[in-house]
Amino acid sequence: MPMTLHAASREALAAAELRLLELADATTSTDDLAKLGEELFAVLGLLIQQRSLRGALADASSEAAGREQLLTGLFGGKVSDATLQVLVAVVTARWSSPRELVDGVESLARTALLVRAERDGQLDSTEDELFRLGRIVAGSNELELLLADPAGDASGKVALVDSLIEGKVSPVTKTLVDQLVRNPRGVRVADGLSELADLAAKRRQRSVAHVRSAVALTAEQVDRLTATLTTIYSRPIALHVEVDPALGGGLTIKIGDEIIDGSIAGRLAALRRNLAS
Repeated sequence: MPMTLHAASREALAAAELRLLELADATTSTDDLAKLGEELFAVLGLLIQQRSLRGALADASSEAAGREQLLTGLFGGKVSDATLQVLVAVVTARWSSPRELVDGVESLARTALLVRAERDGQLDSTEDELFRLGRIVAGSNELELLLADPAGDASGKVALVDSLIEGKVSPVTKTLVDQLVRNPRGVRVADGLSELADLAAKRRQRSVAHVRSAVALTAEQVDRLTATLTTIYSRPIALHVEVDPALGGGLTIKIGDEIIDGSIAGRLAALRRNLAS
């Protein structure tokens, strides 16, 4: 589920993200962006584990300079200068709660990696890989149960997923997936993968249309549907297509909160509702 931040936290995240993007614009190395994202994820893991630390760094009643001093004392010399600058922007801002500060660090880590994918020309493939893996996980009850088991070893879960994707996805996808599996933070892995795919799409300033079709669509049909939806919504639309024979025929399209139901099952359900009213 996408995170919901209160006003103060939204402002704090916007300021920290601006700093991150400024640093990204100043570097010519995508490896530096990968390191930034990975180090932010490492800090995220520490914040998740240490309640007192995230509480101290998010304490709006304390002086910003004191929070910065605490941060630099902990991470100075242990992370890159870019990572430290982003974290300074995080802890010197005002967050509505420690949890939302943690949400913000997670968001910044993901942004750094998606910017890396964008620079490498791999944003499209990263989005597609995340979406496809999400469908695989959602389609396997056994895999979902294994990944959702709170008693399961996190490293073992990561190794299991890595065995499925090794050599088949980009480094950015692998890092994002590994982090999600290691720290799902109460979110089903399939839902988390769908959210990550949506973030990749938004990075390209496109909306995502989740399409369920009774039969597989041809490349020509996908192109035609993409062009039609782009015209209707006056903005680029990315299609994620899932075959669902239960629809009986036709397809359904979900864009944000809007659902366009052209399936036989949908029309029958609408007919039943009309008869019952």
